[in-house]
Amino acid sequence: MRRFLPCLAVLCLAMTAGRPADAAYVPGHLPDGSYRCEVYMLGMFLTLGDIGIKGSVYQGPSFEGPLFSGRPQQGYNYQINPNGEITWLGPLGGFTSGGNSVVLTQVTDDGETTASFDIVMRHRDGAFTAATCTIRPHS
Repeated sequence: MRRFLPCLAVLCLAMTAGRPADAAYVPGHLPDGSYRCEVYMLGMFLTLGDIGIKGSVYQGPSFEGPLFSGRPQQGYNYQINPNGEITWLGPLGGFTSGGNSVVLTQVTDDGETTASFDIVMRHRDGAFTAATCTIRPHS
């Protein structure tokens, strides 16, 4: 039995190596697509535009239709840490202009058809707003 326990411990460590403990998201990239961002305010959902994701690059937010469709628009890189927090490595439209800043962006789902993330934004006056961005179905 004494010889068995160290072998079992090594086997368990080998099986869990490289996997984040208690993390719902494995670091990497979100599924490619257009993510509709909305905020619930004054009893209704308000659209804040779409953010396009392709590989490790994002565009938007935009109200002008599909992103990455050949129209010239600046793309910027993003990163996701092991806790599922997104760091935007460029501007994020109205989320980061006019005195607004992004406090946190958290991946809430990384499924191919259900992917989503929440953006917590701080306004110039110090108030906070949370928006949810959900992947749109491919058409």
